[in-house]
Amino acid sequence: MAVDFKYIVVGRGLMGAAAARHLARQADGVAVIGPDEPDDRRTHQGVFASHYDEGRITRTIDPDRNWALLANRSIGRYGEIASESGIDFYREVGCVVVAPDGSDYLARTRQAAVSLSVETSLLDEAGLKTAFPFFAFPAGGAGVFEASGAGHISPRKLVKAQSLLAERAGATVIPDHVVSIRSEGGSAVVQTAGGLTYRAEKVLLAAGGFSIAENLLPRPVAMMVYARTVTLFEVSEADAARLAGMPSLILETPGFHIYLLPPIRYPDGKFYLKIGGDPDDLILRDEAEMRAWFKTEGRETVRVHLQRIVAGLVPDITPLSISTAACVVSYTQSGYPMIGYTSSPAIAVLTGCAGTSAKSSDEIGRLGAELLLSGRISGQGYSTEFTPQFR
Repeated sequence: MAVDFKYIVVGRGLMGAAAARHLARQADGVAVIGPDEPDDRRTHQGVFASHYDEGRITRTIDPDRNWALLANRSIGRYGEIASESGIDFYREVGCVVVAPDGSDYLARTRQAAVSLSVETSLLDEAGLKTAFPFFAFPAGGAGVFEASGAGHISPRKLVKAQSLLAERAGATVIPDHVVSIRSEGGSAVVQTAGGLTYRAEKVLLAAGGFSIAENLLPRPVAMMVYARTVTLFEVSEADAARLAGMPSLILETPGFHIYLLPPIRYPDGKFYLKIGGDPDDLILRDEAEMRAWFKTEGRETVRVHLQRIVAGLVPDITPLSISTAACVVSYTQSGYPMIGYTSSPAIAVLTGCAGTSAKSSDEIGRLGAELLLSGRISGQGYSTEFTPQFR
């Protein structure tokens, strides 16, 4: 039966756009389907994405070597993506991971960096105070600092760059969202909300949290989607200049785990310091709950929690305003992305970011492309096979 495309990537977020770029560079007949960012999310009737933002931490340092390797390989291609697209999405300001001195978390983070030949420095409590005087860390902490190849990215701009390069390489970009995928006659049939139908030899579902939606896979992926509330602290131009040396931060202490981004200029022209780290989980069970969640400003209880942390961690700033935004994270049983085929040889899945994949999305997308092109993912230094699990 005739097909419209050889490969269709469903989802044009961080991983889907990356997969489309890698596929289009190696094969003809590639399409990627995913909507543009809505003008007003409160009245938007379609699906959403978590990359509608200007700040995500990027770094190799991680207590898990597989995640460190996914990130390291992605970061190594940032320059190529930025140069070829003309879109500047990365700021190299460094990243520091802080946890109790002598903790297993820090030891594993350091070990993973050493195994990948990534240069880091180990800072004790006094060293942290000297290096980062704008932070007031909890007593008894130590840190692993990665100065080069780390900082923060604009996920919005990275998706724009990947989409542009995919299109230049020959991919067809379709600004719509998919409502169903099914196997038929040895190929896959995709239907969109806009009423169009496309047939492909193979389809790769890369729809983030929305991958749990009905009618997209033969069986739903075994994945938990949680609501997350990020909090943005508007700072003055003077404070932004004073904090210009602030790195991205991950703070792991008994009682909470947070990430903090230095002041970043957002599309409204203002500088915001961003923090995330919900103290508890709110499960989103289906597509309807996710759509409703994205139309909110997040949870007030989380804002209060994060505001308290920032007041103690960065005591010298006086925020001009404090706002919140809704996001989601998706967790698989393995803790790693799921990259593999469903029961249908024409339908594969690429999802499960664990809230940490923005920095690693180019490598995850490349693995998704390899799956379609080669039928499997070779080892390549990972200790996991990224095998999907289904309900």
